[in-house]
Amino acid sequence: MASFSYRAISNQGKTVDGSISADRIELASRELRSQGLTLLSLEPASGGAVARADSGGRAAGSDDVLALTRELSVLLRAGLPIDRALKVMIDMSAQERMRGLLNELLASVKSGKGLSQALAAYPREFDNFYVNMVRSGEASGHLDQVLTRLAEYLTNAKTVRSGVISALIYPAILLTVALISIAAMLGFVVPQFETLFADMGDALPALTRMVIAGGDFVAAYGWLLVMLVAAAVILVRNWLRSPHGRAEFDRRLLDLPMLGAVVFKFEVAKFARTVGTLLGNGVSLLQSIAIAVETVDNTRIKEALSVLEPAVKRGQRVSVALDETGVFSPLVIQMARVGEESGSLDQMMTELAQVYDEEVQAGIKRSLALLEPVLILTMAAFIAMIIIAILMGIMSVNNLAI
Repeated sequence: MASFSYRAISNQGKTVDGSISADRIELASRELRSQGLTLLSLEPASGGAVARADSGGRAAGSDDVLALTRELSVLLRAGLPIDRALKVMIDMSAQERMRGLLNELLASVKSGKGLSQALAAYPREFDNFYVNMVRSGEASGHLDQVLTRLAEYLTNAKTVRSGVISALIYPAILLTVALISIAAMLGFVVPQFETLFADMGDALPALTRMVIAGGDFVAAYGWLLVMLVAAAVILVRNWLRSPHGRAEFDRRLLDLPMLGAVVFKFEVAKFARTVGTLLGNGVSLLQSIAIAVETVDNTRIKEALSVLEPAVKRGQRVSVALDETGVFSPLVIQMARVGEESGSLDQMMTELAQVYDEEVQAGIKRSLALLEPVLILTMAAFIAMIIIAILMGIMSVNNLAI
């Protein structure tokens, strides 16, 4: 294990010097960044070249953008100019892809472009929301503060998204195991008893005959079932990609008991958080709404929200336009109305997002609390039916023998 010396800036903007032990330079860098430090330099304690990790050309993901935003905000708060901050980040980047991206941003900034203009050339990494946040920071002269708020926004969005995904992992695994178990019982276990029941004919109970027929079909045409399932998945995916299919799916999704309310709150929370963040950083209401609507994935909610921009242009209040859609809950309308009347629409939208984020987490937990027992009981019922059918067949054989 090697020892590395580092100089970094803490989240409070203080310079920190120290050393750390790690097997590789990238592990040392990762550990220091996990402690909330923004590296200025990192090198072996005995001197020498610094080895770097190579991402193999991997495209920058949401985690990379979050790390870039957080570190750039710390460097700017420490008093570094934007070009010097980007140069430090290039020197300390452990990924080839990120170094290339940062180099291109630095070249654009040095050529006289603003950071927001440089970021706009990479829409895959930095969407309209991100670019407009940076533009507002440049216009106000508080880019470091805006980047800090942007990092908080991205962190919160990541936390909510990760919570939803993590909550769905166990039910997905449970459903997969259930399907594999039932297929294995029908395809491999049930056929073992066929020779025992071969001469029984119609004397076998109806349930036993049905299970044996199912086992024969799975054993003989299992490959066909797999192909049919794959074809169904492709057809459904293509249907969802069509405007009509996507709209129909989103409509039915919102109409589902329990799950529909969770999806609604999740989408509205994204919209409200984006509007609140943009308004709080000086972006105009019209532009904030236009950007926030694009963050919504559900087409039914997106269509309802699309009336806001023309309504605001006509001079209509946001709360009134929301109420006229007939889609949004009284809480959404009242929070918007209070924000407009008090002149703090940005704060009310942020509060609404926080309330709905908490309700989304609680709704997911309640849904999973019901879904998991249902999956377990359904799997148990199928397996129990197969076992009972085999036992009934064995009892029938014994009765005939007597």
